Amino acid sequence: MAAAAVSTPAAPEQPPKVAPPATVPFDFSQPPVIEGFNPLQKIKDETFKEKFLRKTKENPFVPLGCLGTAGALMYGLRAFHQGKTRQSQMLMRGRIFAQGFTVVAIIVGVFTTTLKPKQ
Repeated sequence: MAAAAVSTPAAPEQPPKVAPPATVPFDFSQPPVIEGFNPLQKIKDETFKEKFLRKTKENPFVPLGCLGTAGALMYGLRAFHQGKTRQSQMLMRGRIFAQGFTVVAIIVGVFTTTLKPKQ
């Protein structure tokens, strides 16, 4: 038996099929969408001065306590240098009081911030 060549009918040439454009799983210009997760919008970056002023308006007693502490320390060191030991001791006690005031102001500020309803 001889093998017969099977000829297929000649089909007109067709251009190769182009697959439809594949969908990109991620759009890298946007954050991914995660079900059940809603990220907060990024707040504009603040400069040091803007942040300082905002924090001072939220809790003005902390900067006052810091200034009182620094003032009592500077005057106490000056009095100590001049040999006024009694005045120096009183100013160092005042510095301790001012530091305590500042710590209490920070704690009160933290508690009021946590109790304030979210916007």
